Amino acid sequence: MPALLSQLLLGLVNGSFYAILSLGLAVIFGLLNVINFAHGALFMMGAVLSWMAMNYFNVNYWVMLALAPLIVGVFGVLIERLLLRWIYKLDHLYGLLLTLGLTLLIEGGFRSVYGVSGLAYSTPAALAGGTNLGFMFLPNYRAWVVVASLVVCFATWYAIEKTRLGAYLRAGTENPRLVEAFGINVPLMITLTYGFGVALAAFAGVLAAPVIQISPLMGQNLIIIVFAVVVIGGMGSIMGSILTGLALGVIEGLTKVFYPEASSTVVFVIMVVVLLIRPAGLFGSEK
Repeated sequence: MPALLSQLLLGLVNGSFYAILSLGLAVIFGLLNVINFAHGALFMMGAVLSWMAMNYFNVNYWVMLALAPLIVGVFGVLIERLLLRWIYKLDHLYGLLLTLGLTLLIEGGFRSVYGVSGLAYSTPAALAGGTNLGFMFLPNYRAWVVVASLVVCFATWYAIEKTRLGAYLRAGTENPRLVEAFGINVPLMITLTYGFGVALAAFAGVLAAPVIQISPLMGQNLIIIVFAVVVIGGMGSIMGSILTGLALGVIEGLTKVFYPEASSTVVFVIMVVVLLIRPAGLFGSEK
């Protein structure tokens, strides 16, 4: 039982990363119609920036939890204004290839400076240690990862689905001319949406820094699984990405207990089954 509960906890932590990363992808695809393959590299950038700030400037974790997403978000704004804005009306393949090229450039740049070996990032003192629940020992930092991820995910869902700003975002992607007639700057809104989407990836990177070995290639280990999560949940579905990410993390953790050999492939098996039954994904809309 302790082994099962520990794997469930690990699965929930992984699921939290899957949820927040797939949420960023869903926001970008759902509102901008771009498949952002650079998401993993920007996740890595958030983690590496936190490490650089701590080691070079003695900036602590809590400051970087806010600052790294802001820096990466500004970088995302530049990407959108200089590159992505020219391909919105083209096939999805162009966006995929462009962001793949950006991934190679970003990862190559950091790899040339830091190599591929891991960079250590210590757990914040306020979250060090753990809590004895009686039936298991719960690391405080992993509990914080789950809570922080859930708060950010559901706050984002609420902002997009339940507020006037979210309504403007959705309307701006479907009928930009009509929205502009109400005096709303749609191009700026789209730019900020992309910046927010990649800021979510950087936020996840800072959360991951103390628990996942930081390296320029750390995004490669997650991005394929995250894309599978988005496909299973439904491309562009905000709530689908959140719930599917959490569920698949837990399923992956349980698989490690009962059938470890399948733990690295269970997500993709589920993706194949879902696509055969419901091509639009579990929460996606049929067109």
